[in-house]
Amino acid sequence: MSETRSRAAGNPFGVWEAAFGLVVGFLLSIVAVSAYSTANGGHPGTIGTDIVEFVFLWTGFVGAAVVASRTRGMSPRTDLLAGDGGPVRVEGEVSPSFAQDYGFRLRPWPDLPLGIAVGLAAQYGLIPLAELPLQPFVHNLNSKLGHPARQLFSPHLNGLSLWVLMLLVCIGSPVVEELFFRGLLLRGLLGKLAPLGERRGPAAAIVITGIVFGLVHFEDLQFLGLASFGMVLAYLAYRTGRLGPSIIAHVAFNSATVVAILLTRLT
Repeated sequence: MSETRSRAAGNPFGVWEAAFGLVVGFLLSIVAVSAYSTANGGHPGTIGTDIVEFVFLWTGFVGAAVVASRTRGMSPRTDLLAGDGGPVRVEGEVSPSFAQDYGFRLRPWPDLPLGIAVGLAAQYGLIPLAELPLQPFVHNLNSKLGHPARQLFSPHLNGLSLWVLMLLVCIGSPVVEELFFRGLLLRGLLGKLAPLGERRGPAAAIVITGIVFGLVHFEDLQFLGLASFGMVLAYLAYRTGRLGPSIIAHVAFNSATVVAILLTRLT
């Protein structure tokens, strides 16, 4: 396979579906969290609240990708049927294919080592570098940057609740967010921005995807780091033509944060 063909292809859909998925996901999570809090006696901040927020937000994300693939990303299906003279190839109706529409594939080699290396390099190299311009302006910056993660994994969290949250953050979030941002949104932007040219189109799509990824987390101090990491993940997905490396990089990135927090609780 040539170098050009290995890169992610643009889709004629995805941008508006991604915007719709964002709106629906956030609305669902707000309503669900409010309902859960009311049913729980108005006590926010529990592990149940976090789970409900994750699940309903991801419902919008995954739902948008599924609907887009089923309605606009259908690819011809070819079935092999048994015949008198051997298997007969029959063209059937169209069927959605996440692997084709979004590059939803993972190869143990080189995706695993590549993803781990990129994720850890981003966590310990790219993020501190991206947040460096904030140092002169924000007092006690490092502590404030880590506050959202420490708040999520509060000291009272343990046992089954801790394992469930770790699974959601370290596995669920990378899979869902890569499918949505680097699958649905990135490939939609690659298609929309193709008239800009072979270089400027993908570059713009990668930058926009990273910015949206940073904005969606609603963390002002962490925005530069998250947007930069989002661009790295987008480039990885574009350059390899599949989501495997970016999923593994995201897993490694999130897992490094969780491990660091848990280690501080032991000291």
